Amino acid sequence: MDESVRDGRERIGHRAGSSGYRRVVVAMTAAGIATFAQLYAVQAVLPGMAGDFRAPASAVALTVSFATAGLAACVLVWSGAADRFGRVRVMSAALIVSTLLGLAAPFAPDIVSLLVLRALQGAALGGVPAVAMAYLAEEIAPSHLGRVAGVYIAGNTVGGMSGRLVAGAVADLGGWRWGVAADSLLGLAALVVFLIAVPPARGFVRRPRRRGADGGGPGMAGRLAGALRDPGMIALYLQALLLMGAFVTVYNYLGFRMTGEPFGLSQTLVAFLFVAYLAGTASSAGTGRAIERFGRRAVLACSVIAMAAGAALLAVPAFTAVAAGLLLLTFFFFAAHTTASAWVGHRAEPAARAQASALYTLSYYLGSSAFGWFGGVLYDHWGWNAVVGYVLALCGCALLAGAALRTGRG
Repeated sequence: MDESVRDGRERIGHRAGSSGYRRVVVAMTAAGIATFAQLYAVQAVLPGMAGDFRAPASAVALTVSFATAGLAACVLVWSGAADRFGRVRVMSAALIVSTLLGLAAPFAPDIVSLLVLRALQGAALGGVPAVAMAYLAEEIAPSHLGRVAGVYIAGNTVGGMSGRLVAGAVADLGGWRWGVAADSLLGLAALVVFLIAVPPARGFVRRPRRRGADGGGPGMAGRLAGALRDPGMIALYLQALLLMGAFVTVYNYLGFRMTGEPFGLSQTLVAFLFVAYLAGTASSAGTGRAIERFGRRAVLACSVIAMAAGAALLAVPAFTAVAAGLLLLTFFFFAAHTTASAWVGHRAEPAARAQASALYTLSYYLGSSAFGWFGGVLYDHWGWNAVVGYVLALCGCALLAGAALRTGRG
């Protein structure tokens, strides 16, 4: 980042301890909860949904994949809208529309209509993760950005965990439709908190659609090129693609594994496995300090290796091993994600920051939708151990891709 730009951000950005800083933290935590409680609302109820629709694991998992694919397809659209209309307006609109679609989802009469609603909801939800890191980079002083990015991602983990817990527990009482409805109401409550808490933007600079006669900056194509010309940025996008694919694969199909032999757990007990998300909350909040001490490259590489070790434990047919492996995998996935996503905001060219954030988000959810679905194909044909091997392969590819981060800006 250019030093003059950084100095300007330091002067106008909210600093730790200020009221604006606290409002940003509360608002973005609420936005994360609203987004991820709804995005993964169906993940905890996939076994029940499979029984209701009489469909295999890979088919009902499409309710997750369609939502994340819709999100991935629209993040660049949202980033362009955010450059014109502002980050706060875009996030507000995205949360309002997605919550309305979420409230309609439990009334879907069949799986096809549910898939359509989930795809539309995912497309709407893309407005938050597409611009959240760009918003934080503009509103928070750079010296505190890593810490706030960690808190935001911790809010994402709280949303993901609470959404799965609520849906799973309620579904055991009234079926998967009631579980999804409960998550939508949780998202509605978080939306209200976001709208009340979010402060007016003061670091946003409106970007034109294309370079004007006054040379006021590159248009969308130029900003996209700026977000792609650095090999290190490509490496960061690959971290999102591969690691999210591995992570979602585990959480998509672990419920099927744990409700079957040799475990035989109820859907409520399986839902409580998502308490492992608390490990991600702790990890996200603390990773910023680890980065300050050890550096981004070391934290990212060690996190990927430890995530793979957690995945390997999931192959052991013992509950204690599965629980330990899930905690380890979750903790270090979110450490890697926090590191890579904050690195995108730091490393990107200032004019292309929103597009870099959007490309990272696109990669993240493309990994969730495509790799997460393919894990189900492996599960249906070859069982759980094939899924574990697949997850380990994705982690290995991410570690190799990270080699490009040894050069260029740190």
